[in-house]
Amino acid sequence: MADRPHLLIVDDDREIRSLLSQYLEKNEFRATAVADGREMRRVLDRAAVDLIVLDLMLPGEDGLTLCRELRTHSQIPVIMLTARGEDVDRIVGLEIGADDYLPKPFNPRELLVRIRAVLRRAAHAPRDPNPQLVRGFTFGGWRLDTTRRTLTDAAGKDVSLSGAEYRLLAVLLSAGNRVLSRAQLTELLRGREADPFDRSIDVRVSRLRQLLGDDARAPQIIKTIYGEGYVIGVPVETA
Repeated sequence: MADRPHLLIVDDDREIRSLLSQYLEKNEFRATAVADGREMRRVLDRAAVDLIVLDLMLPGEDGLTLCRELRTHSQIPVIMLTARGEDVDRIVGLEIGADDYLPKPFNPRELLVRIRAVLRRAAHAPRDPNPQLVRGFTFGGWRLDTTRRTLTDAAGKDVSLSGAEYRLLAVLLSAGNRVLSRAQLTELLRGREADPFDRSIDVRVSRLRQLLGDDARAPQIIKTIYGEGYVIGVPVETA
């Protein structure tokens, strides 16, 4: 029983909590279901959780707020459930660190497939560095603090990063001198397979280069390996 992945369901709908718990338990998972953020924190404080299924529309603190809070100290995979049809909610959820999303109403079998896919990626792919293991990276005169999630220049001045920019930079630094393709980065950062016409990673890399003062015509810190992807081109040290 202890070897079965432990899933935490956070949804204020009692019927959904009950149905999902029973369905997931029948499919080789352990499931704990709670109604709000306060109960979610209580479970996380006392038990190891492998993945969180998090409803967007919660009373009090909503799912976006809770996901943003989680990403300040935890790398637990998150799948967001939303009853809203607007793309902005999906995009914001992915930007602040959700691994995948599923609109309501949904087929439990589809959620099961997505849970297994996210757990599989989490087991084999690099994610944000765990602050308990890597407190920061120094590279090219810069420092990325994984505890405060801040970027600091050589003069000690903090540079503001969005959640998506932080995650992209952290994943690239964690990979060291290994080239990561656009498809890999999209899957790691957005929890989904890449659309061949999706250039969001390129836009984020361009934004990071501007912040780092990296010449876009001849970048030295985040290099483009044509036909392959992106790689950090300066020595990286961990602390």
